[in-house]
This record gives sequence, structure tokens and C-alpha cells, in this order.
Amino acid sequence: MYCADEYISDMKFSTSHVKRYKEIATLLWKYGRSDLVQQMGGIETLDPDAIKVAATSQDAGPEQLADDLEAMGPTYVKLGQILSSRPDLIPEPYLKALVRLQDKVKPFPYEDVEQIVHAELGVRISKAFSSFDPKPIAAASLGQVHSATLRNGRSVVVKVQRPGIRKMIAEDFEVLEEIAGFLDAHTELGRRYQFLTVLEEFRLTILQEINYEYEAQNLARLGENLKEFPLIQVPQPVNDYCTRHVLTMDQVSGCKITALSPVVRIELKDRPLAEELFRAYLKQILLDGLFHADPHPGNIFITTDGRIALLDLGMVGHTTPGMQENLLKLLMAVSEGNSELAGDIVIRISQKTELFKPAEFSRHLGQIMALNLNQNLRQMNVGKSLLGVSRNAIDSGLMVPSELTLLGKTLLQLDEVGKILDPEFDPQASIRKNVSELMVRRMGKNFSRAGVFTSLLETKDFVTGLPGKLNRILDGISNSDLEIKVKATDAKTIVDGFQKIANRITAGIILAALIVGASMLMRIQTSSEVFGYPALAIICFLAAAGGGVWLLISIFRQDQKIKKDPQD
Repeated sequence: MYCADEYISDMKFSTSHVKRYKEIATLLWKYGRSDLVQQMGGIETLDPDAIKVAATSQDAGPEQLADDLEAMGPTYVKLGQILSSRPDLIPEPYLKALVRLQDKVKPFPYEDVEQIVHAELGVRISKAFSSFDPKPIAAASLGQVHSATLRNGRSVVVKVQRPGIRKMIAEDFEVLEEIAGFLDAHTELGRRYQFLTVLEEFRLTILQEINYEYEAQNLARLGENLKEFPLIQVPQPVNDYCTRHVLTMDQVSGCKITALSPVVRIELKDRPLAEELFRAYLKQILLDGLFHADPHPGNIFITTDGRIALLDLGMVGHTTPGMQENLLKLLMAVSEGNSELAGDIVIRISQKTELFKPAEFSRHLGQIMALNLNQNLRQMNVGKSLLGVSRNAIDSGLMVPSELTLLGKTLLQLDEVGKILDPEFDPQASIRKNVSELMVRRMGKNFSRAGVFTSLLETKDFVTGLPGKLNRILDGISNSDLEIKVKATDAKTIVDGFQKIANRITAGIILAALIVGASMLMRIQTSSEVFGYPALAIICFLAAAGGGVWLLISIFRQDQKIKKDPQD
């Protein structure tokens, strides 16, 4: 625990940030994390008594947390949305309360909508659309959505970004970066979790979400990738009506899966919607490299013709071919409860820190896998297991790639959606079945025309470059410039061991020579005899016998010492 007095000088909050810092400190204190407030330092300059009074005088219930985050602005609303999809991190009452932030944020005035659309499209709403509903059908932290009709009769929805949101987000992140940087530098919790790195990933995610041109590209690409799934629909953008702050796309006729009536659910039970959804997401993650990373129930619609529509492509994940293969193996290991293989993969794709504890990591990972295997099919959740693996890795001193956490979060949300569509759906079996198919498709992808040509080009580069490399090696040998460096672990111990072996062999050879020489001297008659034998031969025999006894005692003592202390 750090005392605030020691670090007042380390905190460099600007005057414009003091108000926001007070709000964050009050929020942490209010919900039971006064220890972090004390560790952040500089609290004396912000009147800690007032912060404590403000925190303890307000309601700290789950619903109040959602209200507090909403009052602090879009950045913190988005943070609440992310937390609402992480039941492994927050208690269930807070989880349910934060779900409200996903689609029940207060809208901004229609007058602002008109100004933004006019500024972005270059024409008034009445000129661009034949109809435009002034009442939003949904309001989120970064923007709100209105239904409209184009001049050609095409039904669309128009997402309009909240005014001034970029400036607000930039200011919020300045404060958060100061706090995160301080915690990383002065607390063990910060060194373990690398808050600045996490915050940077969070910042990039929000920057992508407030660029609606980026979301339009995601809609088009994902729609192309999922054409093979007839039960999956991705609304397509109207490119001429898309800018950085305005997004126009096809309107989806239907309702959220959370609003389905029991009768509709019975009608949909015969359609393999849950299986189709899982297959589509596994393909996105493990084959395409681009996946919808926020499939919470508010972003999944059931259309009037009984299909699944994926909405809100602002948050997407990316996986490289190498990461796809590792995630594929990890997914199979987790679904089958193979803790040893899962641990090896996590260590391979993660970065070790000086705090890494391999024994602790392996032990906790085995417990997670055992718990997963002891559950019945309806209780199993691969996404939750992956998040548990990721959290265990972080607690043990590993810096896991963001793709792993994002995959766990996505599968966790997907499992919730699958249970709504079909309570009997078994995600474990779906993963094992579809992953095998994806493995075959990945192998086929590697042997595609482009892959073969790439391999041929690499082979050509190797063959054409080989003579030059061999010439340089031979020139180095002829000029005595070639050096070979061998780095051996415990080299001194190994050399000492070889030295002992050489000494024993040499002693044995000398003793053998004495015995052979003494045997040959036995046939030579001399004037001096001992026990009727030549004296010199007897002396050689006695020396060989004494040396042999000494050598046996030395070997026995050394073997006993090794048994007692194997590291010597």
C-alpha cells in the first residue's frame, strides 16, 4: 500500500482535469476501491474529506452505478457497456444494471441531428431523404439511430454521431492516461495489468467506433464473408450517404432476441439458428481474421423472415493467420479440458514479465479446466473458461494478447445468445464439430494458389541467395574470420564433469599399465626377490592394487554425494 504523501509531486494533473479526477476518485471510493484512490496519490490537493463525504452520502447500488457512468459522459458509458458483457469481472446485480447502457442512453435533440446531417452530406435532410423520423429508434453512448427512406424508396436507418463527442473523449483519455501511467509506475497492480496498454487498446477501439466510414467498410466486408450462411444477414451500407459522422445502411425489419415472445421462440426452435450463428462466428475468428466483437443481445436481431441480423459493426476484432492457428488449438484444448496443452499455447502467445510464476499458472489453469469438465453440458461456457484462462495468465505475470481476451468475451456473449435461441444448444459440441471443419479449410487456404506462389517465391529467393551466402561462409573460413559462438547452460559444471571423467579414465589406464608391466617383469630373474618373485614386479602389483582401491573408494564416495545432493 502506498501513502498519498509520497506521491503528490508525481501527479501532474492540469487544472482542467481536476474536476474529472475528483469524479473518478469519488466513483472509486463510493464503490469500495478507496485503496486505489490512496495509491493514486495527490488526493490531498483535491480535499479528501469532501470526496469521502460525497462518496458515502450517495447511493452505491447497481442502478446508481449505471447512472453515474452515464452522467460522466460517453467514454464512461462505453466502459460500462464493456463491463456489462463481463460477468466474470463484476457481480450479477451490477451486470444487469449496466445492460441498460447498451441501448437506453438518453438521446440528443433532433435539431443537432439536422445540423450534423446537413454538414456531413452537404444537403438538408428533406433533400436527401423522402422521409426521416425525428424520433430516434435507439440511442447509444456514441450516437443515435433514426429510421428513414431514400428517394428511391429504399428503407434505411441513419446513425448520427453525438455532437462534440471527439473532444469529450480526448479530454477523458488525457485524465485516464495520467491515472493509468501513475498506477503502472507505482503499484504492483499496475505493473501486473499494464493499465496504459489496456487503455491504449480501449482508446483505439473507441476511435474506430466514432469513424463511421470504418464501420461501413466492416459491414461490407463481413457481409461478403458470411454469404455462405443463408440464415445470417448483415445490413449493407449506402456508401453515398456515409461519412465519418453519419452512417446510412439497410433497415432490418424484426426485433431483438431479448424481445422474442414464447410463441416466436417455439416457431424458431426448428431452425438451426444457434448452430448457424456459432459456425459463422468461428469462421470469422479462425478463418477470415475479421469478426464482430460485440454480439451482445442488443446487437442481435431476429428478422421477420426468421433470420439472424448482426448489427453495430463499430467494434470488430482482427486475428492474424499465426494467431488464428494458436487460437484454434487453444479453443480445442479448452473445450476438451486439456490444461497442459492450453497452458503451453497461452505461454507461447503471451509475453512473460518478471512477475511470471509458471507453477502458480499451471496449478490454477488445471483447476479451471477441472471445474469446466465437472459441469454438465448446459453449464459449460467456453467463453467464460477462456476469460478465466486469460485472467489467470495475467495474475501469474503474463501479458496476454488482446485477441485472447476479445475471443473469450465474444464467445461468452455468443453463448448467452445461443441459449436464448435454443436452451438445449450445446456450444461445446458445436465448437468441436466446426473447428475440425475449419482446420481442413485452413489447410486448404494455405495450399491456395496465392499460398503456393508465395512458397515458390520464398524457395526461389533461398536458392538464388544460397551461392552468395556459401561464398561468404567459405571466404570467412579461408581468412580465419569465421567464429562460432556456443552458449551452453552451466558450461563450467559440464566442463568439470568431463574433467573428472578424464581423470578417472587416465587413472584406470595407468593402473592397467602397472598390472601389465608387473606381469611381464614376473618372467625376468633378478637378484632381489620378494616372496620368491622379482621385487620390481611385486612393487608394481602392490602399487596397482593400492591405486585400484583408492579409485573404487573415490568413485563410491562421489556417487553417494550425488545421491544426497543431485545438483552438485
